[in-house]
Amino acid sequence: MSPDRRRLVGRIALIGLLVLSVAAVGGFLMLRAWVMPQLPSVASLHEIRLGVPLRVYTRDGKLIGEFGAERREPLTYAQLPKPLVQAFLAAEDDRFFEHSGVDVAGLARAAVVLATTGQKRQGGSTITMQLARNVYLTNERSFTRKIKEIFLARKIETELSKEQILELYLNRIFLGNRAYGVGAAASVYFGREVSKLTVGEMALIAGLPKAPSRDNPLNNADRAKNRRDYVLRRMHDLGYIDDSAWKTATAEPITAFEHPALVEVEASYVAEMVRAELYAKHGEATYTDGFVVTTTLDSTRQLAANAALRGGLLAYEERHGFNGAEAKLPPALLATLNAKPSSPEVLVQLAARPPVAGLQPAVVLSLTPDLLRVVTDNGIVELPKTAFAWAGFNDKRTLAAGDIVRIAKVGANLRLTQIPEVQGAFVALDPRDGGVQSLVGGYDFFLGNFNRVTQARRQVGSGFKPFLYTAALSKGYTPASIFLDAPVVFTSSVNPDDDWRPGNYEGKFRGPMRLRDALALSRNLVSVRVAQAVGIEYTREFASRFGFDKSRLPADLTVALGSASMTPMEQARAYAVFANGGFLIDPYFIASITDGTGREVFHARPKLACPVCDAPPPEPALDPVTGQPVAIPEPLTVQAAEPPVAPVAPEDRAPRVLASTLDYLISSMLHDVVTRGTASQVRSLGRDDLAGKTATSNDETDAWFNGFSTTLVAVAWVGFDQPKPLGRGEVGGRAAVPMWMDYMKTALKGVPQQKQPRPPGLTDIAINPATGKLVAGGTPGSLSEVVQSDHLPPPDDGISPYGNPDNAAADIF
Repeated sequence: MSPDRRRLVGRIALIGLLVLSVAAVGGFLMLRAWVMPQLPSVASLHEIRLGVPLRVYTRDGKLIGEFGAERREPLTYAQLPKPLVQAFLAAEDDRFFEHSGVDVAGLARAAVVLATTGQKRQGGSTITMQLARNVYLTNERSFTRKIKEIFLARKIETELSKEQILELYLNRIFLGNRAYGVGAAASVYFGREVSKLTVGEMALIAGLPKAPSRDNPLNNADRAKNRRDYVLRRMHDLGYIDDSAWKTATAEPITAFEHPALVEVEASYVAEMVRAELYAKHGEATYTDGFVVTTTLDSTRQLAANAALRGGLLAYEERHGFNGAEAKLPPALLATLNAKPSSPEVLVQLAARPPVAGLQPAVVLSLTPDLLRVVTDNGIVELPKTAFAWAGFNDKRTLAAGDIVRIAKVGANLRLTQIPEVQGAFVALDPRDGGVQSLVGGYDFFLGNFNRVTQARRQVGSGFKPFLYTAALSKGYTPASIFLDAPVVFTSSVNPDDDWRPGNYEGKFRGPMRLRDALALSRNLVSVRVAQAVGIEYTREFASRFGFDKSRLPADLTVALGSASMTPMEQARAYAVFANGGFLIDPYFIASITDGTGREVFHARPKLACPVCDAPPPEPALDPVTGQPVAIPEPLTVQAAEPPVAPVAPEDRAPRVLASTLDYLISSMLHDVVTRGTASQVRSLGRDDLAGKTATSNDETDAWFNGFSTTLVAVAWVGFDQPKPLGRGEVGGRAAVPMWMDYMKTALKGVPQQKQPRPPGLTDIAINPATGKLVAGGTPGSLSEVVQSDHLPPPDDGISPYGNPDNAAADIF
C-alpha cells in the first residue's frame, strides 16, 4: 500500500473513531438524559428508611413484644466490627473503597459471559449497585434495570460517603429468615450482638446475600458451610486474616439455630393493646417505622401478676378434679412407646402440642397408686404420689399408657396439671395517675387473645356495694346507721311467679345491723334496703361519678346486689377513687413513644390525684359529750400518705368526685372487710393499710376481689368465658382473694405502709352497737365509731329503730 493510501485509510479510521466516540458520548448523554429523571431525588437519598419493627418495653426497659414482618437491629458504621465489614467486602466487592460505584472490570466480565453463553446473569454488581437495587429498584433481570442501577449507583456515590453507603447496605440487606441487616442476622442465627460473633460466624452471615434462602444455615447447613469457607478463603487471600485465624474459623462447626425475639417479660395482652393503638393511628407504618414504646408496666409486678393468676386458676382446677387426658397417641405408636419411649415418632407427637404458659406436654408410660411415669422431650420423668394425688385416680378414673397429659414445675418439683377450662383476669393500677402496673387478660394469650381485663363485661356482684354505701353516706347516713337484715319480697303486679325474693348467700339473717358491719359481712338484704332508702336514681347518678356508664346500671333494686356488668378495668378505675382520696383518674398504659430516629413523639401527661391540693386546714376534733378537743391517734405501724413532691398545677389535676370525708369513711369500712369480714385472710399479709371488697355474682358465676392500698389498686376476677357456675363455695373470698394476695406479697414488698390522712369534718364517738346511737365514752359495751361531724347520731334512748334490741329476731319473724 502506498504512503498516500495508508494516510487515507488512517484518516478514515480516525474519522470513524471520532464519529463512534461522538456517537458514544451522544448516546451516553441521551441515555443519561432519559434515565436521570426517573431516578430518586437527591433528598430521598438521605432519607432511606429501614423497615424497623415496633418494639414494646416495660417502664424499666424489659422487652415485652415486637411486631413487624422484618426483624431489624440498625447499627451505625462505628458499631460494625472491622472483620464483619471485611467479610462482606471479600464476599461481595473487594474493590469497594477504590471504585466510584461501578466496577468496570466486573461489568466487563459479566458482558463476556453474556457474549459467550448468551445468558444474562446478575454479575458485576458492586455493593453500591446492590444498595441501589435493594432500596429503589426491583430484582427484575433486564438491561433497563441494570442501566438504572448503574446511574443510581453513581448518583449515590456522589451524595454519600463510602462509610454511609456501607452502613445503609449492611443495615438493609436481606439475610434470610426475616432478618434484614447484620444486627438482626446476628440475633436471629446466633442470639448475640455482632460485636460478640466469631470471625467464622461473621463470614457465614457475609455469605448469605448471594442466596439467602439456599445458603441459609437453618435450611441447609452444608451449603452454608461451603459458602462460609469461600468467604474465609477470600478474606485470607485479601490479607484480612492470617493463616491461624483462617484455619481456626474454617474449623468452627455450624452452630446457628433460630433465636426468636427475646421477650424478657411476658405481657402479651399489653403488647397487643399497644400494637392495636399504634396501628389505629399509623397503619402499616406501625410495623416498619421503628417505633419504640415504653409502657407503664413494672416488670416485677407483671411477673407477679402472671404467677398469681395462673396459680389461682390451677388451684381452682385441682379443687374440681382431673378432666382426663388431653389426647392419646395413635394406636400404632403404642408398641413404639413401649419399646423406645423417647423415639422420634413419640417426640413428634409432643412437639405438636406446644407448652401453654409453662405447662409441658408428656406421654404417660404407666400409673400406679404411688408413681406416675411419663415421657417428655427431656426423657422419662417419674412423679411421686404427692404430685398427682389431687387428681383422685381410682379404678374408674385413671390414666393409661399413651395418654397425653400436662406437667408443670412447681418450685423444684414437677407436678401433674391440666390446661384450665376456667379463666381469669388481673389488673393493677397506680391510683395516683392511672398507670397500669400489671395486666393479665387470661391464662395464656396464645390460647386466644381475648383480653378479659378490657373486653369482658361481667356481673360485679357485691363489688358494687361500696358505691351504694358511699351514696348512703353522702345522703347523711353514717357507718353507725342501722338497717335491717331480714327477708323481703317484692311482688309483681303482673305475675306472682315474677316475685323477687333476694337473700343472703348462706340463707341466714342477722336482724338490725350497722352499715359498717353489713358491708364487712356483705349482707345482701341490708344493701337492698339501703338502695330503697337512698333511691335507685340517686344511686345510679352517684355511681356514675366513679366512671361507670349510668345507662349500664339497672334502674331497679337489683343494682344494689351488683347486677350491672363491668370490665375488670372499669372496676379498677372506680376503686382507685377510694384509694387516692376521692379523684377519678384515667387508666393508661403507654408512657412514651419514640420514632425510628430516636425522637420522642409522645409522652404521657396523665391527670394526677392530689389530696393535699384542695385540702382545707385541719380542724380540731371535739368530744361530743364534753365539747373539748381530742387527739386522734394514727396507728403506730401506718404513716400518712405522702403528698406529691411538687405541687400539681390545676390543669394537671384529676377531678375530685368524692369528698375527702366520705372517702375516708368508706375506706375505713372497706378496711374492715379485710380485717374481720369476707376477706379476713388478707390479714396474713401483715399490713394494716389494705382494704377491699369481695364479690360473687348470681349462682357463683363470677368471683371477684377489688382491693387497694393508697399506692396500688388491683382487681382479680375468675369465671368461665361462657358464663356458668364456678361451683358451690367458689365465692370471691375463695377463688379471687388468694390470687390478689399472692400478687400483693410481691407488689408491695418494700413499700411503706400508708393511709390517707384523716380529713377535718369527722368526729370520733361512742355508740350503742345495738342501736347505733350516741352514748357517753366509757359506757360498758359501747363501741368507738367515726362519723361526719354534722351527722352525729341522736343520744341513745335504749330503743332500737326496729323495736327491742335484745330480741331483734322477734321483730323479724
